[in-house]
Amino acid sequence: MSVRATARITAVRDGRGATTLPVLESDGPLALRRTRAALPGAARVTVVGAMSAPLGGDRLAIEARAGQGARLTVDSAAATVALPGPGIGTAAARYDIVLYVEEGAELNWLPEQLISAHGSELHMATVVELAPTARMMLREEQILGRYGETTGTLLSRLTVRCAGRAILDQQLAYGPGAPGGWDGPAVLGGHRAIGQLLLVDPAFDDAGPETRLLGPTAVLTRLVGPAVLVTALATDARELRSVLDRAAGELAAPASC
Repeated sequence: MSVRATARITAVRDGRGATTLPVLESDGPLALRRTRAALPGAARVTVVGAMSAPLGGDRLAIEARAGQGARLTVDSAAATVALPGPGIGTAAARYDIVLYVEEGAELNWLPEQLISAHGSELHMATVVELAPTARMMLREEQILGRYGETTGTLLSRLTVRCAGRAILDQQLAYGPGAPGGWDGPAVLGGHRAIGQLLLVDPAFDDAGPETRLLGPTAVLTRLVGPAVLVTALATDARELRSVLDRAAGELAAPASC
């Protein structure tokens, strides 16, 4: 039997300048835990998988809101593994992420990797709505197949709007059923780890970093509006995280993330 679950997080700033969590609702396999934040006045939530998911046919979602002036980090305790469904003809799993960042708020969305296991089919969509003075760091890492196996089917879409204006809307597809050439030299070129790091900060409107290569398989792209996007390919998850961490370190000071 497929699972339907939606977990919800709301962070607000209290009268003393600290961030509190009036809404922290776990559901199904999505268990939310309040954990220690690295910075004073901030809040941190860790997503802990309470069961194997997403499986074929599952419908999972996380909704997170950083209220005005709040500072919130959301991470996860382990990688998310997309697995095949229990029977032949099982529908694709779906995983939806919806993020709201209000005026003067900051959200760091830093989950562990998403692994597309052989035989799985997952459709994932992340939608971000940012106020004009909001700040955000968002990391996505996708690993095509577990060790020694080929990938499942993975369809991923990321849509980001700032002050109602789209600054990023992209869709990626890998595995069986994806458009031809996804694993060719013009796309992945033999790499099985794909990642991106999106930083949004009002300061980038005036003096953001310019588009440049960060290595043979990584690039920093200046987007329309107050945002930059780092995109990288790697042979494995460890190498990918190293590339994204270096980029985050270079960009952390102006982004205050």
